[in-house]
Amino acid sequence: MLAEKTDVEKVYASLEEAAGLAGASCARDKVWPVLREFGAVLGEDLVVLGVQSGRRNEGELDFSFRVPAAIGNPYPYALAKGFVTGTDHPVGALLSDVAARVPVGEYFVDGGVAGGFKKLYAHFPQELQPLTALAGLPSMPDAVGENADLFARFGLDTVAMVGVNYRETKMNLYFQFTPESRPEPKAVGAMLREMGMPEPAEPVLRYVRGAMRANITLTWDSARISRVALAPPPSSGLEPSDVPVPLEPRMERFLRHAPYAYEGERVRLIAFKWVPGEEFIEANSYYQLSPLLKQLTRPADMSPEGRRENHAQ
Repeated sequence: MLAEKTDVEKVYASLEEAAGLAGASCARDKVWPVLREFGAVLGEDLVVLGVQSGRRNEGELDFSFRVPAAIGNPYPYALAKGFVTGTDHPVGALLSDVAARVPVGEYFVDGGVAGGFKKLYAHFPQELQPLTALAGLPSMPDAVGENADLFARFGLDTVAMVGVNYRETKMNLYFQFTPESRPEPKAVGAMLREMGMPEPAEPVLRYVRGAMRANITLTWDSARISRVALAPPPSSGLEPSDVPVPLEPRMERFLRHAPYAYEGERVRLIAFKWVPGEEFIEANSYYQLSPLLKQLTRPADMSPEGRRENHAQ
């Protein structure tokens, strides 16, 4: 049975508060339809807020939450509600192709307080898929197969989630690492070089070496990798000062004061992202926690032993 819904107005008010901390303005006509139509937000469902560094990302606060199970594959629903328009482009078929091939455990929707609806995700952490199986889907970009050897050299061969960005006609593969398969810092640097990204400084390489997943962004137009993201798992003990580079004031303010709706310390995640020629940061604060994440971010699980176990999830 689904948990009792929280008041959508309360969620919206929290988004407004978080947006103010991050220097962004909350556009009700963009945000409210996403919260309302996708049934936001169930009391024990995951809700994540995020801010990205850089001038091009100023004025925006992202939010993501789980789609109620009753909706099922959210793409037809998003189409019916006017969040996306019908298209012959493969981007419109990808989520349905994944759903037909993979036992998807849950779906997520992603939006921004300024831009509104952005993305949909299919998450299957209990049914990890080999890249070879997903590469064969009719709507999958050719770039997946064209980069398969590169991915394999760095242990990127098992996928836990697929994201689809309808606004930018891009997609994401979230590769799952095990504690044994995570690349060492030098290997991370080599991977980023081969993918056409700037090589980070040594402290950043050491920081992202603890990543549980690698998020790779691809398009249908080119074999070139558009973006790479790496982050250690979410933690209730993570402080802005733990990040090996200074955070922008708006990001640190957001991380320290973002609203949240659970007991205990705020749970945070800080990711490093790269596009050709640029490194930037995404700071995430969790507004609500799923039951599993509540368990995984308990203080006992944040010990070195607990962190190793969390990587295996």
